[in-house]
Amino acid sequence: MQINIIKIGGNVIDYPQKLEEFLFLFSRFPGKKILVHGGGIMATKFGESMGVMPKMVDGRRITDADTLDIVTMVYAGLINKQIVAKLQGLNQNALGLTGADGNSILSEKRPIKTIDYGYVGDILKINTGLIENLLEDNIIPVFSAITHDKKGQLLNTNADSIASELATSLSNNHKVNLYFCFNKPGVLIDEHNENSIIPLINEEIYGELKKERVIHSGMIPKLDNAFAALHKGVNHVWIGKAENLLLAAKGKLSGTIIENHKYDLY
Repeated sequence: MQINIIKIGGNVIDYPQKLEEFLFLFSRFPGKKILVHGGGIMATKFGESMGVMPKMVDGRRITDADTLDIVTMVYAGLINKQIVAKLQGLNQNALGLTGADGNSILSEKRPIKTIDYGYVGDILKINTGLIENLLEDNIIPVFSAITHDKKGQLLNTNADSIASELATSLSNNHKVNLYFCFNKPGVLIDEHNENSIIPLINEEIYGELKKERVIHSGMIPKLDNAFAALHKGVNHVWIGKAENLLLAAKGKLSGTIIENHKYDLY
């Protein structure tokens, strides 16, 4: 079975028109597919309206008990069910899930080292059998960024990590492609020039671009995760804008494809 895992974030979710347009494209995306979403900006807005102010360290959310309540309500409730309802309206039989549903994603609370992140989960295991059964029944799993520890505790978990772990676990028995939709059209040579897309990257090219500081800061963790997924059996990873998703599905150079294969970029 070929499985496509698509992750979207706040750059789509926080704008109703963009979300509608993306879900229409997603509905036309061919084959078996899984959608993973975050929603941090919306969670922050709801939290602030309820007097729960966000606490961030190095761009990562500290999840205390009140914040966990907020992100669970927003991610697993409002956002997830809105997406599922809109997909049903597009004749896509979607099922909204947290990692606790069907014991689909088991995590552990992140251990305290220098920073206590609170109720944040690091993924231990994916219930691939359940997900495979859903896909075989033509049901589209829609995962929110909430997992559990099988001891009754929900945990806030990075949506990129969920998408990557789903991809690597399912790639043991299936051909899996992973698509990250974010606010840039791909990996850029010049971050201020959206036409400077690098269409294909392998590790050799990535190393050179990092050395030359063409790629730096926020893009490095995304690409590190992409190569880690490839090393664990994922077929290929794509990074680009949500509106280019269908072009990517058709093999058009509409973003950046990350692969293990060696080739000459020039």
